[in-house]
Amino acid sequence: MRNHLARIVMLGLIVLPAAGLHAADAGTDEGVSLNWDLGDLYPSVEAWTASYGKTRAAADQLDRFKGTLSTDAGALRKALTAISQTRQEAIRLSTYASLQGDEDLRASAPQERRQQAQVLVTQIDEKTAWVAPEIIAIGQKKVDAFVARDAELRQHFDFYLKDTLRGAPHTLGPEAEAVLAASGNLQAQPDNVFQQLAGAELPFPTIELANGQKVRLDQAAYGKNRTAPLRTDRKAVFDAFWSAWKGYQGTLGANLTTQVMAELFTAKSRRFATSLEAALFADNMPADVYRTLVAQTNAALPTLHRYLRLRKRLLGISDDLAYYDNYPTLFPKTTVPKFSVAESERITLAALAPMGEEYLGMLRRGFAGRWMSALPHQGKRSGAYMNGSAYAVHPYLLLNHNDDYDALSTLAHEWGHAVHTLLTAANQPFEKSNYSTFIAESASIGNEMLLNDYMVEHAATSEEKLFYLGQALESIRQTFFRQVMFAEFQLSMHEDLEQGRPLSGEHLTESYCKLLRRYYGEAEGVMKIDPLYCTEWESVPHFYYGFYVYQYATSMAGAAEFTDAILKEGAPARDRFINMLKGGGSDYAYELYRRAGIDMATAEPYQALVARMNRVMDQIEALQRAP
Repeated sequence: MRNHLARIVMLGLIVLPAAGLHAADAGTDEGVSLNWDLGDLYPSVEAWTASYGKTRAAADQLDRFKGTLSTDAGALRKALTAISQTRQEAIRLSTYASLQGDEDLRASAPQERRQQAQVLVTQIDEKTAWVAPEIIAIGQKKVDAFVARDAELRQHFDFYLKDTLRGAPHTLGPEAEAVLAASGNLQAQPDNVFQQLAGAELPFPTIELANGQKVRLDQAAYGKNRTAPLRTDRKAVFDAFWSAWKGYQGTLGANLTTQVMAELFTAKSRRFATSLEAALFADNMPADVYRTLVAQTNAALPTLHRYLRLRKRLLGISDDLAYYDNYPTLFPKTTVPKFSVAESERITLAALAPMGEEYLGMLRRGFAGRWMSALPHQGKRSGAYMNGSAYAVHPYLLLNHNDDYDALSTLAHEWGHAVHTLLTAANQPFEKSNYSTFIAESASIGNEMLLNDYMVEHAATSEEKLFYLGQALESIRQTFFRQVMFAEFQLSMHEDLEQGRPLSGEHLTESYCKLLRRYYGEAEGVMKIDPLYCTEWESVPHFYYGFYVYQYATSMAGAAEFTDAILKEGAPARDRFINMLKGGGSDYAYELYRRAGIDMATAEPYQALVARMNRVMDQIEALQRAP
């Protein structure tokens, strides 16, 4: 079925900054499941291999339905059901291979199975490339008649058929569709190259901190140590880490250029004017959403600059604020808290009480299962994600929990994705379960906001309250302003190629530098950007996922509005939100949002989030003035 690829939603490859409660509040992980059980997918590698063989054989036979779709409603249903079942098993195979591969990126056998699974997905795409052209040839009137008289066809495939007919202007003939499908393996390679280098082979440096501790700066260690209270340590971390990446500027520039070229090739092949238009088409997303987001964010840069000036004052920095000053807590005198996985689960349940018992029941079920790989180890993929692709099983979550507040917030974030997946699976068939990222991030970021509100409300002292308010500000910087900056960078790459301008690692670094200087106010005297740090683009995995990152920012704006409404209105607002999550992929994300009461193509949601940021800064300043 169209675009029903593996659903993986991620917080990001690089671990975000640390924070927390009191150290005394940290518990232990006794009795908590820290490692996932892939046996829920397949009991053994041998079982995976056997299923792979059967599924590949089934995939090879899918073109036997070619020419039958227009016969009657039953023939159309039979063909689409066979394709759907084959694709569902292929996605389950891919999920197993991907999860096992991420356990240790150095092990070759799981990486080979991951590649096999990708080949299988591409094979299915090739063997079904004729489906969309044949449905379009049937015509709207006849398809509507089939759907009206066949309840099962209507239940599972009505939205798919409607969406396929919408795509007529961008659907090619069967032969051309098969060629595009066959290119899927090639187009997956830039991300594979990036993951292999970033996760296993890049020679990360080892540095000595001011206290004499030696640290190997892999990505998890970078995320942890960039929050160091000493500026000399932070600068040393940044200089060493980004110097390591700088050595691969040319290689990763060529790799990312290949990714952008592949996306442009697909867009042009499908008769789209631009890569952005092609990327937004699948979700039927108005371009006004993307461009309004960017425009509103640029208009709000004075608010970001207010926050950065506040950060400089609170950190006691007398000279230029530097890019490495973004990450330490604003209130360093607060006792640094620690949160075990078990404590993080307990707090998350308490914080999400406004979501109601249906939501909490699914969360408890997930915590009780072996669904999560929680702790970091060498060779394991960095960052965090939820993989909810295996429809008939349950979500899986990869974390790299390091016991700080960010680890707690990340756990709440990814479990927001997991509960969204469970809600969708309970209310939609497989064919309508592949929800949009545009909706997905609203669920997870909403969890983060409720968590932060809970921590502020339950803070024992003004100092502790200030700490969490500071975390709220940094969350908006990273999830809203930073992600929109990424979105601008991504759009500029595509527009450069579309207008005939060449890309290179050096050019990408220069482009990224310009954005850093504008967003962080170098011309206004807010922050001084070291050119070395402009190689940061090399480390961002989301640039390999199409136009993906803008949805973090739109989701944060939407989540803020939903969260405020839930806390003010209670059940009515909560039900609107949960019903949107239950909708899954049964309609376009923009329409599901509008049905829930928010229009993301207007300025209001973004202005509301910026107003929230200013209110938090007002609270901080008021608390600091209080005796």
